[in-house]
Amino acid sequence: MTRVVISQPMFFPWVGMFEQIRMADVYVHYDDVQFPQGRSFINRVQIKTHSGSMWLTVPVLRSGLQLINQVTIDDAQKWRERHLNTLRQNYAKAPFGKEMLALAESIYALKTSRLAEFNIFGMQKIAAYFELNPQFERSSSLPVGGASSSRLLDITRYFGGDTYITGHGARNYLDHQLLESNGVRVEYIDYQKIPYPQLYGEFTPFVSILDLVANLGKNGRSLIASKTVYWKDFIK
Repeated sequence: MTRVVISQPMFFPWVGMFEQIRMADVYVHYDDVQFPQGRSFINRVQIKTHSGSMWLTVPVLRSGLQLINQVTIDDAQKWRERHLNTLRQNYAKAPFGKEMLALAESIYALKTSRLAEFNIFGMQKIAAYFELNPQFERSSSLPVGGASSSRLLDITRYFGGDTYITGHGARNYLDHQLLESNGVRVEYIDYQKIPYPQLYGEFTPFVSILDLVANLGKNGRSLIASKTVYWKDFIK
């Protein structure tokens, strides 16, 4: 069995994205599709703070319709320093706060003006921290054209994949029958959202993976543990 995951590169995403990485033999950063016009997890994520949840946002220079790997970061806004200061202020008392900050600093130090480059570097650095080591690829480097479900199928088959694993949003657009009729089984992540000790009130799973690092360190790997469910059972 070769399991393939194809997903847009996101900014310090939630634990659920790393569960997809854990399940993948091949993880493809889908970086040559359109960057959303509205708000998106590609350039923002929530963290917990003294005063409730807040967004960390990477400012970008918008220029009409762009592919994700064409989006330029607006470094004139000094966002890296601002983000790191926010993380220091809110995670200083976390059990593994210093470890998380060292990891975050090593990612923010990346010298790039491209949002996709930053996101991919960050995701792979955190995956390595948790010893999650699939074969990482980028869709923009593959000789696979097309669009929509047919392209997802072709990318999966390019790597010899017989299982395509995806998050819940795909239920609204994925042509499950197309993949299955071509020998590719579709499975959805069954997110467990396992609670762990967090600062600042009730547990929420929908915050950056940095929160897990700050509170549990490498022990957080044990919570990246969701399984998958066959698409027909999921749709029911």
